[in-house]
Amino acid sequence: MHSHEIDYKIIGNDIQAVEIELDPGEVVIAEAGSMNWFEQGIEFESKMGDGSKFNEGFFSRAINASKRVVTGESFFLTHFENKSNIKRTLAFAAPFPGNIVPLDLSEVENNQIICQRDSFLCAALGTKIDLEFTQRFGAGFFGGEGFVLQKISGDGKAFIHAGGSITRRKINNESFYIDTGCLVAFSGDLRYSIKRAGNIKSMLFGGEGLFLVELKGTGHVYVQTLPFARLADRIIAQIPKPEKS
Repeated sequence: MHSHEIDYKIIGNDIQAVEIELDPGEVVIAEAGSMNWFEQGIEFESKMGDGSKFNEGFFSRAINASKRVVTGESFFLTHFENKSNIKRTLAFAAPFPGNIVPLDLSEVENNQIICQRDSFLCAALGTKIDLEFTQRFGAGFFGGEGFVLQKISGDGKAFIHAGGSITRRKINNESFYIDTGCLVAFSGDLRYSIKRAGNIKSMLFGGEGLFLVELKGTGHVYVQTLPFARLADRIIAQIPKPEKS
């Protein structure tokens, strides 16, 4: 199924939203709870599955929805359709401060990208949202983002979000190392594994965590400067502990 062709614009700087314009009959899928507003004429419905396959049976849709639960996402995706006869707009935003990255999957290597399990925001109907198991169990067990990642594939536009600022790096047949919490997404043809963060002394006292992500090959990687978990840890550390009576 070819993805619907949607137009969009990014709103804001540090706490962003994406405003999407739908032609009559066009549909965008989104994570539950990510919608900000929509104009009259747009109707929405929670559905199992991403709608990327025509005539997909209930059992198949239930299995795919169950996979999403494994990644920590909602059992349902919300489908927003423009049922009017004119162009209508709606907007989505991330649940924490950061930036939104627009992706044209038709221009991405192998038309797919692997991302953190909670980074997907929304996409044009026809985009497939699936599981992606890391190549090695250790990569998922120690990687800080869980054993299961998400794979977004198709030929249309999709949007992911991350904390802080985002940088896009090109890797040319080499290795690239990233803090486990800072990895947002990478091309589907890059190999992903976990490496020790130096020797034992560095791992215990270096302050950079125990493990690093290693990406190998040729492709693109998106890195976030402020993972939400790191921000949350700093906030929690500043909360005064209750005095013992």
